[in-house]
Amino acid sequence: MNSTPVTVTAPDLRAPHRYIAIEGPIGVGKTSLAQRLAERWPMRTLLERPEANPFLARFYGDMPRYALATELQFALQRAEEGRQTADWLAQGVAVITDFIARKNAIFARLTLPDDEWRLYRALTEHIDTAAAPVPDLVIHLQASAPTLFARIEKRARAEEGRISEAYLRQLSDAYDQFFYHYDDSPVLTVNTEHLNLLESDADFALLLDHIETMRGRKASFVKAG
Repeated sequence: MNSTPVTVTAPDLRAPHRYIAIEGPIGVGKTSLAQRLAERWPMRTLLERPEANPFLARFYGDMPRYALATELQFALQRAEEGRQTADWLAQGVAVITDFIARKNAIFARLTLPDDEWRLYRALTEHIDTAAAPVPDLVIHLQASAPTLFARIEKRARAEEGRISEAYLRQLSDAYDQFFYHYDDSPVLTVNTEHLNLLESDADFALLLDHIETMRGRKASFVKAG
């Protein structure tokens, strides 16, 4: 008796977007998620390099003194990373990053007094950020300040040893305000308080489903504890 062969369809591993950016406050898990998504969908990663900023460790020890130098250095670095992203996209490469270029303003406005903020804006007008492409999707990760603080303590990076929980709370609020008004790209806001996106396949699958089925400009994903 002849049998009809069964065709098995392989899962579609293509990235649902050409350019995905992960954003959120320090310790929320941006880099880890970017790397795991890049493994799930073959994508090239472009990751921030905070260790390349020579002012960062001094900034955490004395924010008022080193904030301007730190933020200007990051602005230069992100402009270069924006050009690299644009080059890869022009070559047809799918890209995932753990930042967006516009995050410069979040940190600078939070850390700089008004006179230095005005100077920072005047100087950064001469830094070419026009080459930075706009993401097809931004994933905005959230967590409470105590959770962020615990994650930072766990990873024990020397340059982050003097970050306070109060600063993390201010930073989280600044991110929330920024993305409330942000409309350059669709934004999926993901509360990671009860998600383990690095080690839990089930949690990661939930996120993949939200990314792949998202419609419209704004969406949120909260997993109950």
